[in-house]
Amino acid sequence: SGTFSHPLQFCLLGALLAPIRVLLAFIVLFLLWPFAWLQVAGLTEKQLQEPITGWRKTVCHNGVLGLSRLLFFLLGFLRIRVRGQRASRLQAPVLVAAPHSTFFDPIVLLPCDLPKVVSRAENLSVPVIGALLRFNQAILVSRHDPASRRRVVEEVRRRATSGGKWPQVLFFPEGTCSNKKALLKFKPGAFIAGVPVQPVLIRYPNSLDTTSWAWRGPGVLKVLWLTASQPCSIVDVEFLPVYHPSPEESRNPTLYANNVQRVMAQALGIPATECEFVGNLPVIVVGRLKVALEPQLWELGKVLRKAGLSPGHVDMGAEPGRSRMISQEEFARQLQLSDPQTVTGAFSYFQQDAQGLVDFRDVALALAALDGGRSLDELTRLAFELFAEEQVEGPGRLLYRDGFSTILHLLLGSPRPAAATLHAELCQAGPHQGLSLCQFQAFSLHDPLHGKLFSTYLRPSPKPQASAPGGPAALANGTLPLPKQKGD
Repeated sequence: SGTFSHPLQFCLLGALLAPIRVLLAFIVLFLLWPFAWLQVAGLTEKQLQEPITGWRKTVCHNGVLGLSRLLFFLLGFLRIRVRGQRASRLQAPVLVAAPHSTFFDPIVLLPCDLPKVVSRAENLSVPVIGALLRFNQAILVSRHDPASRRRVVEEVRRRATSGGKWPQVLFFPEGTCSNKKALLKFKPGAFIAGVPVQPVLIRYPNSLDTTSWAWRGPGVLKVLWLTASQPCSIVDVEFLPVYHPSPEESRNPTLYANNVQRVMAQALGIPATECEFVGNLPVIVVGRLKVALEPQLWELGKVLRKAGLSPGHVDMGAEPGRSRMISQEEFARQLQLSDPQTVTGAFSYFQQDAQGLVDFRDVALALAALDGGRSLDELTRLAFELFAEEQVEGPGRLLYRDGFSTILHLLLGSPRPAAATLHAELCQAGPHQGLSLCQFQAFSLHDPLHGKLFSTYLRPSPKPQASAPGGPAALANGTLPLPKQKGD
């Protein structure tokens, strides 16, 4: 059930209302730029390391706050309902907001009186947005600079422990947008300083959900257009009581983040999950391993089935223990694919080297898994044979870190660093830095937890359901028990 009794009514209203609203909102967005620029104009980098005060603070802060409220009003957010009481900067130097489900979530800045934010450094180059970040004296992090994260941690700690000198810092600890059906795993950045935090809940209690902008779903323009087509959108912002960390939580940011996540999930009435994003890939933590919520192998299978390809009829031609690098053209010939779009889409699922080539062993294993004609024993044996290496001295063939990481990445969607860490742990029990076939199959077939992963991911139903019992999404939604974190 939605706001409109008939889809035609929605389309007509959207055609009339949305263009006007979006146009006016963009005009207001650009009107924000002079106020944002004026606050920092003429100030040195050293001066910007301290909170801005005086007339700049009064005039520019109030100007940006008022225009921001008008911006959201024009987009249809006629009401911001506030529950609870916002703590002072002395009571809670850090605010943590969730669930993070849309690019409209910065509306929470308004009832929080424009706190400082943490943002990607790349956003500084975005017109208007970059000026607003400078106005905000935002804490900037670069994903391409490993030292950047350390500087961000130090800056967050400096501001959070300034005794109220700095305004509050706002975090979206999930780090990316979800569909608000569950809370993603909280990143520890907001909790590193070990100071009290105030949880802030964001809800969109509208009969028609037009705001969600998640991993899968409508794009930016569609979400913007549909939301602007609504006669009225409502946002609920709820301030929960300040969370004071225990001495153990102050020392352990991960534990602190996990516990605050559970408090917020309970207040929202949704699960607190171990699901997080590694790059653009959603993963969950199961045992000692991170695995994709839905492996790319499943997506590859859909692409190949749509092209009419039966994986079992492809001549593998991969040599055990020896890489054979192939180009996209040879890949197309081998799989007998003619449609250029299908070829490009399928080829992109495999890791390419600097020359744009892929290892045909990767392709052979993926096709064997998608074929479904092998038992799990046969499939794991094939995986071992393809990637294990012959020993000059010692027992037979062993599966080393790179091969192990490749197998888990292809079959389970595990990020390679997480798989490499697990490989090192598995090898600690033996005298070698590699796994024998027996050790690999003991892990992949007989381990109480990880064995279930292999059977789930390699024997998915033709149309995997998000709520399928025992499936990866069920693990992520908390319907199956997950291992407790250390320190819980």
